[in-house]
Amino acid sequence: MSKLHVKRDDTVIVISGDDKGAKGKVVEVAPKEGKVIVEGVNVIHKHVKPRRQGETGGIVDAPAALYASKVQLYCEKCGKGVRAKYVVEGDKKVRVCAKCGAKI
Repeated sequence: MSKLHVKRDDTVIVISGDDKGAKGKVVEVAPKEGKVIVEGVNVIHKHVKPRRQGETGGIVDAPAALYASKVQLYCEKCGKGVRAKYVVEGDKKVRVCAKCGAKI
């Protein structure tokens, strides 16, 4: 998988899994793996060992990656997850909501 339907800083909604219905901003995209990291979604508890003297260890909350197929772009106007289509405006391609036509 090389191209994904979401980009960094997109607002997405999770459509399946434990965090179904959760909204968040895409923090990181990994096209080779077909995964995305969404802010506040799929948070795991990571046990961290102190590496240097004086450094504290403990349990840290960290966002884990989830498959991009489990998220959908969120349209503010529709208020739900939607597919995007591309419209050419002048010399630029712009992503718009497939249902209502609002810019995403």
